[in-house]
Amino acid sequence: MKQIVECIPNFSEGRDQAKVEQLVVAISSVPGVIVLDREMDASHHRSVLTFAGEPEAVLEAAFRAAQKAVELIDLNTHSGEHPRMGALDVLPFVPLKGVTMEQCVELARRAGERIARELKVPVYLYEKAATRPDRVNLADVRRGEFEGLRQEIETNPERQPDFGEAKIHPTAGAVAVGARPPLIAYNVNLATTDLSIAKKIAKAVRGRDGGLQYVKALGFELKERGQVQVSMNLVNYEGSPIFRAFEMVKREAERYGVAVASSEIVGLVPQAALNACSEFYLRLENFSDNQVLETRLQAALSESLGGESRSSLGTFADEVAAGTPAPGGGSVSAYAGALAASLGAMVCKLTIGKKKFAGVEGEAREILAQLEQLAADLRCAVSEDAESFERVMAAMRLPKETEAERLARTSAIEEATKGAVAVPLRVAKGAMEVLELLDELSEIGNPNALSDLAVGAQMALTAMRGASYNVLINLSSISDEEFNRQRRAEVEELMARGQEVADEIESQFLSRLAP
Repeated sequence: MKQIVECIPNFSEGRDQAKVEQLVVAISSVPGVIVLDREMDASHHRSVLTFAGEPEAVLEAAFRAAQKAVELIDLNTHSGEHPRMGALDVLPFVPLKGVTMEQCVELARRAGERIARELKVPVYLYEKAATRPDRVNLADVRRGEFEGLRQEIETNPERQPDFGEAKIHPTAGAVAVGARPPLIAYNVNLATTDLSIAKKIAKAVRGRDGGLQYVKALGFELKERGQVQVSMNLVNYEGSPIFRAFEMVKREAERYGVAVASSEIVGLVPQAALNACSEFYLRLENFSDNQVLETRLQAALSESLGGESRSSLGTFADEVAAGTPAPGGGSVSAYAGALAASLGAMVCKLTIGKKKFAGVEGEAREILAQLEQLAADLRCAVSEDAESFERVMAAMRLPKETEAERLARTSAIEEATKGAVAVPLRVAKGAMEVLELLDELSEIGNPNALSDLAVGAQMALTAMRGASYNVLINLSSISDEEFNRQRRAEVEELMARGQEVADEIESQFLSRLAP
């Protein structure tokens, strides 16, 4: 992926595993999105999911998550330690690779507008996406929580949402949508039941009250553990590192005669933040990331193997032969398509820079750029096809004891199976694009490599047909007749056109061999 956005939605549900699993399935149903982590907390009655992917895919997954949360979560019956104002309470977009903060702000605003328009949930923009200075801080946006906002949204002009009507959703409340840099959710648990101590320490630690500049903190009670907690967000872990937050909580707790019981990281954490803790506590001299075994190994592999393992084909073949349902035919089809695109790229490079083909060099370069992008997309689809199958399996594992659970499970399976159709359909379309580019290349490319183009055409045809078979087998499990009709028509057209183009390339190859 050339562009990667991270999204970390927070949901007001931390006790019902089946509901959280449905949220995961909704997110995972979008091709190209990878769920990286999930956290549930019964005391907070809150779940945090982390997923990533290319911008448009992440945007779609975020909306599906919001849609599912509105369907599943009723704040009228919700009670937990963590403040909340929505079923989907917070929806931040974080730039990771090849994406600017401004692009994430645009994603946040598009997501907010769609959520308000289609789901009738009012949306407040916060952090970098905020349109007003008094909404940059999430705590200010969420002031009064669901119950307070329900009273104020219609009467107080200051509580008008950025998107949607000034009317709370009766069960799903409102949602804060934003864009921000990466943060670390870090909690320190104290060996006491005195909530007032946790709140005093949180006040001393948080930046707005004179503590650590980049720390937001609250005090909570963990009733089931007989402890209290200082819950923190480190919004700039370099400016206010984990070890400094921990030490300040520890020292403040000592003033009250209280010990630290434990600490925890919620969600994911950058390796650099943990390295900083190692360096601080172990007093390491001249420590660098390059001393981390896994970092050095990855760098060495990338350098020696040109960024991709030359043994990957053998590894992949072994995985296919392993006797597990995935990776299977869909992944193999995607791999075949990537190889077809790579053969075309080879022919382009055998054409570019040769005096004999100077007149078509511009066309060859344009074809090369398209083939390289298609090869990258098809390689990504190799793993995505297996992941989409796993999402169907996850939906099938949902509970089905009650009628409500059976209905939810059926809906989740249908949604996940539609997602499983999307990946091979994308592969089929990508393979068809490869075929058409190879056809163009057969007219202008180096004729000495025509046999490679013929092989590439057959590989692309196999990829396209194999992916189409995958689409068709999945359609048999989907009850949406209109969805099935449209997808079936698409793959039938692709198979017919693909055969024609492959036959044309083969005919050119054979005619040049004729005496």
